[in-house]
Amino acid sequence: MTGTDTYQDNNLEDLLYRCALHDAKALSRLYELTSARLFGLCLKIVIRQEIAEDVLQDSYINIWNKADQFRGDKGSALSWMMGIARNKAIDWIRKNPLGREMSDDILLEQHDQTLTTDGLTDNYADMQALINCMDGLDEGQRNAIKTVYYHGFTHKEYSSKSGHPLGTIKGWIRRGLQALKRCLET
Repeated sequence: MTGTDTYQDNNLEDLLYRCALHDAKALSRLYELTSARLFGLCLKIVIRQEIAEDVLQDSYINIWNKADQFRGDKGSALSWMMGIARNKAIDWIRKNPLGREMSDDILLEQHDQTLTTDGLTDNYADMQALINCMDGLDEGQRNAIKTVYYHGFTHKEYSSKSGHPLGTIKGWIRRGLQALKRCLET
């Protein structure tokens, strides 16, 4: 992280603290500094620009309303805000079944970019290891885990979508997660 990045993140923290005090100018400045990055994240998840714009607006409303919950000792301001935007986008996908048509490549790229743009580059190797371990799963396990954990489907929804019994889906996920755990521990 460069000195400029540190200054900017400290500035973002200050702006969040001011938002917690209902300083509208702080929210405006926060938007100027971060909206492009948050919009890009929303767009990668929901795909459609007009929906990403709505999700972004909802994200900033949430940031404004929850600014008093930000804790600088638990992570960076940008990470916290990106988490809110990501969750809002995923919530939108969960509420809109047609919004779930997202390729796994986009999801992995989005997740990978979130790690690096949030200043979590130390976790990049862990993410690569996870991707490699996912590639080692059988197709049923891999698809079930991606659909449930990346696309936000419930086990029952994925069972209906895939045509496989609910018990099979749960078994694939359970065994797949166990295999991922073993793979990542080596």
